[in-house]
Amino acid sequence: MPVPPVQIQIIIFAVIAAVILFQLYNVLGKKVGRQPEEDARSKPAAAPNASAPDQAGGRPNVLDAVTLASIAGLKARDPAFDPVRFLEGARQAYETIVRAYAAGDRETLKPLLTPTVMASFEIGIAARESRGETEIAEFLHPARADLEQASAEENLATAKVRFLAELRNRVKPGDPAAEEQVEERRVAELWTFERTLGASDPNWVLARTEAAAA
Repeated sequence: MPVPPVQIQIIIFAVIAAVILFQLYNVLGKKVGRQPEEDARSKPAAAPNASAPDQAGGRPNVLDAVTLASIAGLKARDPAFDPVRFLEGARQAYETIVRAYAAGDRETLKPLLTPTVMASFEIGIAARESRGETEIAEFLHPARADLEQASAEENLATAKVRFLAELRNRVKPGDPAAEEQVEERRVAELWTFERTLGASDPNWVLARTEAAAA
Protein backbone atom coordinates (compact mmCIF):
# COMPACT_ATOMS: atom_id res chain seq x y z
CA MET A 1 0.00 0.00 0.00
CA PRO A 2 1.47 3.37 -0.96
CA VAL A 3 2.37 5.68 1.92
CA PRO A 4 0.21 8.83 1.98
CA PRO A 5 1.99 12.08 1.44
CA VAL A 6 3.18 13.88 4.56
CA GLN A 7 0.49 16.55 4.19
CA ILE A 8 -2.27 13.95 4.27
CA GLN A 9 -0.76 12.31 7.39
CA ILE A 10 -0.71 15.71 9.15
CA ILE A 11 -4.37 16.28 8.29
CA ILE A 12 -5.32 12.82 9.57
CA PHE A 13 -3.43 13.37 12.84
CA ALA A 14 -5.05 16.79 13.22
CA VAL A 15 -8.53 15.29 12.80
CA ILE A 16 -7.77 12.55 15.34
CA ALA A 17 -6.44 15.13 17.82
CA ALA A 18 -9.55 17.29 17.33
CA VAL A 19 -11.83 14.33 18.05
CA ILE A 20 -9.88 13.45 21.19
CA LEU A 21 -9.93 17.06 22.42
CA PHE A 22 -13.69 17.28 21.77
CA GLN A 23 -14.29 14.13 23.84
CA LEU A 24 -12.11 15.44 26.66
CA TYR A 25 -14.04 18.71 26.70
CA ASN A 26 -17.34 16.84 26.97
CA VAL A 27 -16.10 14.97 30.03
CA LEU A 28 -13.86 17.47 31.81
CA GLY A 29 -15.58 20.66 30.77
CA LYS A 30 -18.90 19.80 32.43
CA LYS A 31 -19.66 20.98 35.98
CA VAL A 32 -19.98 18.05 38.35
CA GLY A 33 -22.15 18.41 41.44
CA ARG A 34 -23.22 21.73 43.01
CA GLN A 35 -20.98 24.68 42.28
CA PRO A 36 -20.15 27.46 44.76
CA GLU A 37 -22.12 30.03 42.78
CA GLU A 38 -25.14 27.73 42.76
CA ASP A 39 -24.92 27.36 46.52
CA ALA A 40 -24.76 31.14 46.87
CA ARG A 41 -27.90 31.53 44.77
CA SER A 42 -29.89 28.74 46.43
CA LYS A 43 -28.87 29.29 50.08
CA PRO A 44 -31.37 31.59 51.84
CA ALA A 45 -30.01 34.58 53.71
CA ALA A 46 -29.94 34.21 57.50
CA ALA A 47 -32.94 35.93 59.05
CA PRO A 48 -32.00 38.62 61.56
CA ASN A 49 -33.17 37.93 65.11
CA ALA A 50 -32.43 39.04 68.65
CA SER A 51 -30.30 36.07 69.60
CA ALA A 52 -26.64 35.44 70.16
CA PRO A 53 -24.57 32.66 71.65
CA ASP A 54 -24.21 32.76 75.35
CA GLN A 55 -20.48 32.88 76.29
CA ALA A 56 -20.67 30.21 78.94
CA GLY A 57 -22.91 27.51 77.56
CA GLY A 58 -22.94 28.30 73.84
CA ARG A 59 -26.72 28.30 73.68
CA PRO A 60 -28.62 31.25 72.21
CA ASN A 61 -30.66 33.69 74.24
CA VAL A 62 -33.78 33.97 72.05
CA LEU A 63 -36.26 36.77 72.67
CA ASP A 64 -39.84 36.25 71.57
CA ALA A 65 -42.07 38.90 70.02
CA VAL A 66 -43.84 39.65 73.31
CA THR A 67 -40.55 40.35 75.09
CA LEU A 68 -39.26 42.47 72.22
CA ALA A 69 -42.49 44.49 72.34
CA SER A 70 -42.16 44.94 76.11
CA ILE A 71 -38.73 46.53 75.78
CA ALA A 72 -39.73 48.92 73.00
CA GLY A 73 -40.11 51.79 75.47
CA LEU A 74 -36.58 51.33 76.78
CA LYS A 75 -35.17 50.98 73.26
CA ALA A 76 -36.84 54.27 72.35
CA ARG A 77 -35.08 56.01 75.24
CA ASP A 78 -31.82 54.08 74.92
CA PRO A 79 -31.27 52.85 71.32
CA ALA A 80 -27.94 51.31 72.33
CA PHE A 81 -29.66 48.83 74.67
CA ASP A 82 -28.80 45.33 73.46
CA PRO A 83 -31.08 42.79 75.20
CA VAL A 84 -28.88 39.80 74.39
CA ARG A 85 -25.71 41.46 75.65
CA PHE A 86 -27.62 42.69 78.71
CA LEU A 87 -28.79 39.14 79.49
CA GLU A 88 -25.27 37.77 79.32
CA GLY A 89 -24.07 40.53 81.66
CA ALA A 90 -27.00 39.90 84.01
CA ARG A 91 -26.23 36.18 84.14
CA GLN A 92 -22.60 36.87 85.00
CA ALA A 93 -23.68 39.39 87.65
CA TYR A 94 -26.11 36.86 89.12
CA GLU A 95 -23.45 34.19 89.54
CA THR A 96 -20.94 36.72 90.92
CA ILE A 97 -23.42 38.09 93.46
CA VAL A 98 -24.53 34.64 94.65
CA ARG A 99 -20.93 33.53 95.18
CA ALA A 100 -19.91 36.80 96.83
CA TYR A 101 -22.89 36.73 99.22
CA ALA A 102 -22.06 33.19 100.29
CA ALA A 103 -18.41 34.17 100.83
CA GLY A 104 -19.32 37.40 102.64
CA ASP A 105 -17.35 39.39 100.06
CA ARG A 106 -18.70 42.90 100.71
CA GLU A 107 -16.15 44.58 98.44
CA THR A 108 -17.42 42.65 95.41
CA LEU A 109 -21.08 43.11 96.32
CA LYS A 110 -21.15 46.85 96.97
CA PRO A 111 -20.82 48.17 93.37
CA LEU A 112 -23.32 45.58 92.10
CA LEU A 113 -26.19 46.38 94.49
CA THR A 114 -28.34 49.36 95.40
CA PRO A 115 -27.81 50.59 98.98
CA THR A 116 -31.14 49.03 100.03
CA VAL A 117 -30.22 45.57 98.73
CA MET A 118 -26.69 45.89 100.15
CA ALA A 119 -28.15 46.63 103.58
CA SER A 120 -30.34 43.54 103.35
CA PHE A 121 -27.42 41.35 102.28
CA GLU A 122 -25.28 42.80 105.07
CA ILE A 123 -27.77 41.54 107.65
CA GLY A 124 -27.51 37.97 106.33
CA ILE A 125 -23.72 38.09 106.11
CA ALA A 126 -23.36 39.48 109.63
CA ALA A 127 -25.70 36.81 111.05
CA ARG A 128 -23.63 34.05 109.43
CA GLU A 129 -20.41 35.57 110.74
CA SER A 130 -21.85 35.78 114.26
CA ARG A 131 -22.42 32.01 114.14
CA GLY A 132 -18.85 31.46 112.94
CA GLU A 133 -20.05 29.80 109.73
CA THR A 134 -18.32 29.90 106.37
CA GLU A 135 -20.12 29.13 103.13
CA ILE A 136 -19.24 28.37 99.52
CA ALA A 137 -21.78 28.50 96.67
CA GLU A 138 -21.10 26.48 93.52
CA PHE A 139 -23.08 26.46 90.28
CA LEU A 140 -23.57 22.95 88.93
CA HIS A 141 -24.40 24.42 85.51
CA PRO A 142 -24.40 27.95 84.07
CA ALA A 143 -27.52 29.75 85.25
CA ARG A 144 -30.31 30.37 82.76
CA ALA A 145 -31.40 34.00 82.32
CA ASP A 146 -34.64 35.14 80.65
CA LEU A 147 -35.67 38.75 80.21
CA GLU A 148 -39.17 39.26 81.61
CA GLN A 149 -39.53 43.01 81.17
CA ALA A 150 -37.55 46.19 80.53
CA SER A 151 -38.81 49.75 80.66
CA ALA A 152 -37.84 53.35 81.31
CA GLU A 153 -39.63 55.93 83.43
CA GLU A 154 -38.20 59.43 83.45
CA ASN A 155 -34.44 58.84 83.75
CA LEU A 156 -34.60 55.40 85.41
CA ALA A 157 -34.30 52.19 83.38
CA THR A 158 -35.40 48.91 84.94
CA ALA A 159 -35.14 45.33 83.73
CA LYS A 160 -36.53 42.15 85.29
CA VAL A 161 -34.66 38.89 84.69
CA ARG A 162 -35.83 35.43 85.65
CA PHE A 163 -33.00 33.11 86.71
CA LEU A 164 -33.01 29.33 86.97
CA ALA A 165 -30.00 27.71 88.59
CA GLU A 166 -28.78 24.53 90.23
CA LEU A 167 -26.62 25.26 93.25
CA ARG A 168 -24.46 23.36 95.68
CA ASN A 169 -23.95 25.12 99.02
CA ARG A 170 -21.19 24.01 101.38
CA VAL A 171 -21.62 25.36 104.92
CA LYS A 172 -18.92 24.78 107.53
CA PRO A 173 -20.25 25.35 111.08
CA GLY A 174 -18.32 27.40 113.61
CA ASP A 175 -17.76 24.32 115.74
CA PRO A 176 -14.57 22.64 114.42
CA ALA A 177 -15.95 19.26 115.47
CA ALA A 178 -19.10 19.67 113.37
CA GLU A 179 -19.25 18.24 109.86
CA GLU A 180 -19.59 20.35 106.75
CA GLN A 181 -23.16 20.53 105.49
CA VAL A 182 -23.68 20.13 101.74
CA GLU A 183 -26.96 20.97 100.05
CA GLU A 184 -27.88 20.86 96.37
CA ARG A 185 -30.95 22.76 95.28
CA ARG A 186 -32.69 24.23 92.28
CA VAL A 187 -33.67 27.88 92.58
CA ALA A 188 -35.91 30.17 90.55
CA GLU A 189 -35.65 33.90 91.22
CA LEU A 190 -36.77 37.18 89.68
CA TRP A 191 -34.18 39.91 89.94
CA THR A 192 -34.80 43.55 89.07
CA PHE A 193 -31.86 45.60 87.81
CA GLU A 194 -31.81 49.35 87.31
CA ARG A 195 -29.59 52.13 86.06
CA THR A 196 -29.82 55.87 85.50
CA LEU A 197 -30.16 56.88 81.84
CA GLY A 198 -27.55 59.36 80.71
CA ALA A 199 -25.30 58.69 83.71
CA SER A 200 -21.55 58.36 83.22
CA ASP A 201 -21.71 54.86 84.75
CA PRO A 202 -23.47 52.54 82.26
CA ASN A 203 -23.60 49.57 84.65
CA TRP A 204 -26.81 48.07 85.99
CA VAL A 205 -27.23 47.36 89.71
CA LEU A 206 -29.47 44.89 91.52
CA ALA A 207 -32.46 46.68 93.05
CA ARG A 208 -34.74 43.82 94.14
CA THR A 209 -34.89 40.04 94.49
CA GLU A 210 -37.95 37.82 94.80
CA ALA A 211 -38.85 34.18 94.40
CA ALA A 212 -40.19 33.02 91.04
CA ALA A 213 -42.08 29.97 89.81
CA ALA A 214 -39.77 27.19 88.67
